[in-house]
Amino acid sequence: MKNIFLFVFLLSVSLAGYGQDITGVWNGILKVQGIQLRIVFNISKANTGYSSTMDSPDQGAKGIPVSSTVFDGLKLKLDLPNLGITYEGTLKNDTMFIGTFKQAGLNLPLALTRSEAKKEKLNRPQEPKKPYPYYSEEVTFTNGKDGVRLAGTLTMPEKEGRYPAVILISGSGAQNRNEELMGHKPFLVLADYLTRHGIAVLRYDDRGVGGSTGNYPSATTKDLANDARAALTYLLGRKEIDKKHTGLLGHSEGGIIASMVAAGSREVSFIVLLAAPGVPGKEILIMQQKELAKAAGVSDSVINEIETMNRACYNIVLSNNDEKEMKDKLFAYLKKSLTRLESKSLAPDVDIDEYAAMQVKQMTSPWMRFFLEYDPANALEKVKCPVLALDGSKDMQVNAAVNLKAIKEALEKAGNKDVTVKELPGLNHLFQECKTGLPYEYSMIEQTFSPVALNIISDWISEHVKK
Repeated sequence: MKNIFLFVFLLSVSLAGYGQDITGVWNGILKVQGIQLRIVFNISKANTGYSSTMDSPDQGAKGIPVSSTVFDGLKLKLDLPNLGITYEGTLKNDTMFIGTFKQAGLNLPLALTRSEAKKEKLNRPQEPKKPYPYYSEEVTFTNGKDGVRLAGTLTMPEKEGRYPAVILISGSGAQNRNEELMGHKPFLVLADYLTRHGIAVLRYDDRGVGGSTGNYPSATTKDLANDARAALTYLLGRKEIDKKHTGLLGHSEGGIIASMVAAGSREVSFIVLLAAPGVPGKEILIMQQKELAKAAGVSDSVINEIETMNRACYNIVLSNNDEKEMKDKLFAYLKKSLTRLESKSLAPDVDIDEYAAMQVKQMTSPWMRFFLEYDPANALEKVKCPVLALDGSKDMQVNAAVNLKAIKEALEKAGNKDVTVKELPGLNHLFQECKTGLPYEYSMIEQTFSPVALNIISDWISEHVKK
């Protein structure tokens, strides 16, 4: 589902003052509710002064353009408006900025120190190293319906031959073909494993990411399903692909998309659903918020108040067709509710107006409005092909027990006789072996994808493409 910090890339134009030269790498640590996140600003000279980029190494984000870099010889201001981020600091002794990092209404202290760029190499033992023992090809295909060109990678056991195949569909948030997040590349690991076991794999960059065109922020899940259909059409047109044994594998929101594409389709021979929602989006978000708040130590009374507030907000979004009226009602309700909750909040420094405005923007986006209302059962009840549905017992973003049950019931309603549903013990939303399942843990775990889960997926697909 949506990442805690969702980074969107923008072309940068910078302005800067004159005086002390501040070019170089500036490092700091953000402390948020017990979590430490490294923040790096890379500042360089530009024609008009300075330009800069931001890295968040612990989240696997690098080179995020800063739209405005202003330095007057003493004070530094960095703006990333599309992410709602501002940093303001004062230079001390030419070696340190003391200041505040602002995002989503939070004001967090952040000291930046000058240092050489020493990138910490994350240990990811499962990532394959070139040369690969199989054929790999860079490909492009077009979603003609939406005018989007998508870029990806097709891997096959050999360049020549005829192979069963699967298309990998990523979860929510703009992601590249490796579904890269939190310093991990789960789709790279998964594609490598499946290809080594005789299965061709197509994975592609989301629209607006990497080599793909299009605008991701304006897309809904339904639009992204059109991209997946284009991938299927392309793959079925390849002479090396066994058209009778070609399926879809979707992770998280990608599971919703896989079901949409497979519903009533004779071209999809199987689907694999990994941590896929089985209940309406509104309920997914409510459960996610409750589980994460509980794990963070929020009291039951506050959790209940937050749930009541969120349900009311979602109802405002879903019951108003007039966009301006909806946004006005939502902002007024949020401001009133957040003011009441302020004394109990885990983040007492929140700027309520700013936070409410950010929430309104998120809740009224095309993606959110579609997701809140959409019920995955609508598509699942039309899926006739074999289905494997997996989730981890420690998934705190898509509750395994609730959603696997809903998926199974919808498929049974469809009369689907070939359904395998498994809850895998000790795995989180990314299918890593973990301690808590909390999102902050993802980047700290060396393992990218549980070998047990990889084996189950590979064996199930291999068994079904023999039929």
